[in-house]
Amino acid sequence: MQKGPKPAELMLSEQERKELEALVRWHSTPQQVAKRARIVLAAAAGKRNAEIARELSVSVDTARTWRGRWIGLQPVPLSELSISERFEDIPRPGRPSEITAEQTCQMVAMACEQPKERPISHWTGREIADEVMRRAIVPKISARHAARILKKGISNPI
Repeated sequence: MQKGPKPAELMLSEQERKELEALVRWHSTPQQVAKRARIVLAAAAGKRNAEIARELSVSVDTARTWRGRWIGLQPVPLSELSISERFEDIPRPGRPSEITAEQTCQMVAMACEQPKERPISHWTGREIADEVMRRAIVPKISARHAARILKKGISNPI
């Protein structure tokens, strides 16, 4: 006996089905995208969200989300929005960064310098924040945020 409400029905055209199956088979497909394609294929096969979640080791919410997102995008022609584009993450909410790429580069360059005018052997988050504000690279920044930007900037070259 099936429990819970019946999920929205998902029907695929022959072209959609072929492209989804190809996307799942390609070795170059990111695993996250392949899993989302498997969710849609399972939903089109008539499986419920809980069953899809169990089989693909995802949450029921994830199965529900990708079923709903696919259904919502189906009216858009494939010529305007490809199969793989339909599985891209939507932008997350939040305030955009107020620190530009140029300011980040200046901060990274400064952090690579040996501290000259300060009696320290290495930069700390507090020292970096104080120095970038003193040099007017940014008007205001917390020690934590300065350290986080530098960690990201140095480990992910711009």
